Amino acid sequence: MFDKFERIDLGHFPTRIEYLKNISDMLKGPQIFIKRDDCTGLATGGNKTRKLEFILPDAINNNADLIITVGAIQSNHARQTAAACAKLGIKCLIVLEQRLENAPESYMNSGNVFLNKVFGAEMILCPKDRDVKVFAEEIMEDRKRDGYNPYFIPVGGSNRLGELGYIECMREILENPNKDSFSHIVVATGSGGTHAGLVAGKVLYKSNTKIIGISIKDTKPKQEKRVLKLTQNSCEHISCNPPKEKDVIVFDDYVGPGYAMPTDGMRYALSLMATKEAILLDPVYTGKAFDGLINLVKKNYFNSSDRVLFIHTGGSAALPAFEWAFS
Repeated sequence: MFDKFERIDLGHFPTRIEYLKNISDMLKGPQIFIKRDDCTGLATGGNKTRKLEFILPDAINNNADLIITVGAIQSNHARQTAAACAKLGIKCLIVLEQRLENAPESYMNSGNVFLNKVFGAEMILCPKDRDVKVFAEEIMEDRKRDGYNPYFIPVGGSNRLGELGYIECMREILENPNKDSFSHIVVATGSGGTHAGLVAGKVLYKSNTKIIGISIKDTKPKQEKRVLKLTQNSCEHISCNPPKEKDVIVFDDYVGPGYAMPTDGMRYALSLMATKEAILLDPVYTGKAFDGLINLVKKNYFNSSDRVLFIHTGGSAALPAFEWAFS
């Protein structure tokens, strides 16, 4: 059904599904697997590659010569957008939003920020007293006056084009070569596009798998409302039945003090995955999401017969910017 949607080749798909035997044995709960979307190939990999494969054809069809997007200082979306633009020969401008109070110098300049520079992207820091989307729109108008034809990609690439990438990911999961089936999928949920795409895929392919989002920023009611709306838009776009409210499940117990603010649970989850499975998580998204999965296992949310798939959305490229969070 995806033949009618334009797509460009940016990543390595399908990504592997691996059994986390050591962690599963240690937790003595359900079998836990991981979908390696940290290994999508573009700029060290990550979930945004899937989204950009469907978003950027629209930019090309609109004759864009400048891509403008927004994100937090250590945005993984910004890094992958900068890399995709470099590959396609399109200028990239990133408007960065400072969400972390009293951020150290390493956070402001290393990790993804440094990689954005390596990929040749221009970066502008949004003033703290400005709304980042409004500020980006003003920059768009300025660049139009300079003769550019800019194209805007929303935060996280979370729109109905980007979500096609995770509807396609859901198909990959359901049709995996080992014929593994999963009772639950657990994923970090922030801007909501990845989560919404998986739910839309669940609806489209009539899957009974429960999709669980672990919020890294917002409250359960706010995030569920956001993801439901995004999913509704996606289902309308692909002409499938709308989702039910019960299809969108969010836990907000693992955010901690706020977005990108470290928690003990995140540190433990990141350390556990590194020392037991030799896989690197990130402090903002997957570290908190896997903390959520661990705690749900400990609370007996899952049955021992369940098979749980964790979506690794990438982000380890930002780790050098967070050394302070592990001191």
